[in-house]
Amino acid sequence: MYRKTKQPVDLSSLFDSSKGTLAQIASKTNSLACLSDIVSDICPDIPLDAWHLGNIKEDTIVIEVKSSVWSQRFQFERFQIAQAFSQQTHGKISKVEISVMPFLNKAPVKKPEVEKPQKQMSKQSASELIEVAKNAPDGLKQKLERLAAHANKSK
Repeated sequence: MYRKTKQPVDLSSLFDSSKGTLAQIASKTNSLACLSDIVSDICPDIPLDAWHLGNIKEDTIVIEVKSSVWSQRFQFERFQIAQAFSQQTHGKISKVEISVMPFLNKAPVKKPEVEKPQKQMSKQSASELIEVAKNAPDGLKQKLERLAAHANKSK
């Protein structure tokens, strides 16, 4: 009997066939990833965590950078990036705007470590534990005596 082999269905075709919000988000994410790769190829010396692509407004895309130093570096490559974007998007994006976002540069705030108070038992508390242990059942008596002995050793 002849066996039929089925090709797996590409899930991206589901996004292409639908016209909902999820399809729009997926297409925008894919296009931003392609454009991000173009910027990485043109400026390989700029670290990836120093910039990211912002929003697209009409025919302008915004590159958000951490500091003015990276902004200046992108200024040198602005024309080349805009030209590559124009070729990739068939003229839909032809301008590049560079924006400094200083809040991207903030380091996460570390909480200062608070010293935990050392747990110590006074000799008086240890002697009271021994007194309580005298009237306690055998299992509890042994544990209380061990605890009192440990308290006496720590001092």
